[in-house]
Amino acid sequence: RRFRNHPGTVGTESSMSNTWLDLDDKVVIVTGGDSGIGRHIVEGLRSAGAQVACLDLTVEDGVDVSGVLDVGVDITDAGAVEAAVATVEEHFGRITTLVNNAGVNQPRLLVDARGEAPQYELDEKSFAFMFDVNVKGAFLMAQAVTRRLVRAGAGTIINITSEAGAEGSKGQSAYSATKGALNGFTLSWAKELGPLGIRVVGAAPGILEPTGLRSPAYNEALAYTRSTTVDRLSPDYSRTIPLGRPGTLDEVADVVCFLASDRSAYITGTTVTVTGGKSRG
Repeated sequence: RRFRNHPGTVGTESSMSNTWLDLDDKVVIVTGGDSGIGRHIVEGLRSAGAQVACLDLTVEDGVDVSGVLDVGVDITDAGAVEAAVATVEEHFGRITTLVNNAGVNQPRLLVDARGEAPQYELDEKSFAFMFDVNVKGAFLMAQAVTRRLVRAGAGTIINITSEAGAEGSKGQSAYSATKGALNGFTLSWAKELGPLGIRVVGAAPGILEPTGLRSPAYNEALAYTRSTTVDRLSPDYSRTIPLGRPGTLDEVADVVCFLASDRSAYITGTTVTVTGGKSRG
């Protein structure tokens, strides 16, 4: 069957279901799974045999052609989150895994020292927007799903963070702070939930191929906060990334598939960087 929203990619539901990863017994919720990295994670998990629910503001409730359960939800609303998770559990009979992928970013400076674009200075509205989705949303989803995982005595939570959460990022301090918070969640929840049979891990992408989500307004904001122009936003990756190229969205999805599988059963309380070796050094 043809996978959702991925032109030119054709596969069958069982073509990879008996591979080394063996995800046939996994029921995975992916937040923000209708676009960008999330879409590739959904497709990767599904093609590897997992049952998948895509929770996103942009989807209508129902099952798509590849068997993915779409559930429209605002993950910043506790009641809506609980209802959405209950819907997934009712549909599949259980939940084994959560991928906290949904995230937003608005490039903002702490202070617009040049005084030329005050709209790109961090304010309470943009701060709250990023923290509500990236941090509060992840917390609400994790709490609702973990209640089910505790009853089952097993499960996995995968937080999609960012290189920026550990390294920082010019013009993206609030976004970086939200991803740093996810790193803290990963470490702390792993300590709390490990004795209950639940693993908590992270995946931190770095520079990736375009997701199709960047708008001209976003690029203009990022360029201003970095004192450059839109056409100069992409550096020479052969000089900034040891592997000499950006990563692909599927390479992030592959890491998530591994972390969701029992092949990673002894990995918890850590975040896997998917950066091609990029660092401050």
